Amino acid sequence: MRLVWLLLAWTMVEIGLFAAIGGQIGVLATWAVVLGSAAGGIWLIRWQKRGLGGDVFGDLRSLRAGVNTAAHSALIVLAGVLLILPGFLTDVLGLVLLIPWVQNWIIADLSRRATSAAVNGTMSAMRHRHRAAPDDVIDAQGIDVTPPDDHPRQP
Repeated sequence: MRLVWLLLAWTMVEIGLFAAIGGQIGVLATWAVVLGSAAGGIWLIRWQKRGLGGDVFGDLRSLRAGVNTAAHSALIVLAGVLLILPGFLTDVLGLVLLIPWVQNWIIADLSRRATSAAVNGTMSAMRHRHRAAPDDVIDAQGIDVTPPDDHPRQP
C-alpha cells in the first residue's frame, strides 16, 4: 500500500513540475526537454549495453571487481530509464545517478545492507533451528565418565 501512495505522490510532483516549469519555459521547450532527455536515456542504455559485455566478463577474474562493474552498469541503466520516463523529477534523479561518487555511495550502502541482512538472517536461522519447543521430548543416553575410586586422579 505504501508503494501506491509513493507512486501517487511521485505523479503529483511530476504534474506540478510540468505545470510550473512548463509555464515558465513554454510548451515547445518543455517538449524539447522531455524528448531530449528520452533520447539521451536511450543512447545511455545502448552505450552501456555495448560496453557491458567486455567490462563485466573481463573483470570476473576478481569477483569483487566484477560485481562492482555490474553494479555501476546497473545504476547507469537505471539512470537511462529515469531519463526516458517523462518528467523533470525523473530527469534530475537520472542525472544524479550518473555522478560517480553518488554511484559509489549507493553501491557501498547497498553492500553494507546486504551484508548486514545476510548476517542477521543467518544468525536468526541458527537461533530458530536449534531451539526446542517446551513440549519436545529429547531421547538421550547418559554415560558415566567419573573415574573409579581405586585409581587416584592425576594432577
